[in-house]
Amino acid sequence: MSAPDQPVGVVLVSHSREVAESVARLAAGLAGGGATAPVAPAGGTEDGGLGTSAERISAAAAQVDRGSGVAVLVDLGSAVLTVKALLAEGDELPENTRLVDAPFVEGAVAAVVSASAGADLEAVVASAQEAYTYRKQ
Repeated sequence: MSAPDQPVGVVLVSHSREVAESVARLAAGLAGGGATAPVAPAGGTEDGGLGTSAERISAAAAQVDRGSGVAVLVDLGSAVLTVKALLAEGDELPENTRLVDAPFVEGAVAAVVSASAGADLEAVVASAQEAYTYRKQ
């Protein structure tokens, strides 16, 4: 069930805890003043190593879920596989969780900014995916 008055949550999955936390801070900081959509990092393994953790991803998704959906952005291939496995389980992630195919940093910023502005899940996903078109020259 959707909660239209609540923001979409964003989860950032990286193989590095530090990268996930830094990108979450960057995205929240660039979302501007006022209320920021819930964003949570899910990086590294339980023992502090490099890798992904299904448990950390599930916990982060539960933390940011407000009933309007959760957008999950990932850094590298095996993170994609971990999120896909969680989605396939059917009960490991909140209802309306979407794996977003987007650049990690630019997509995270776009997702958090649009979610903070009140966009619905489809618009948040589209905004993050649009980051593929950003030119740097």
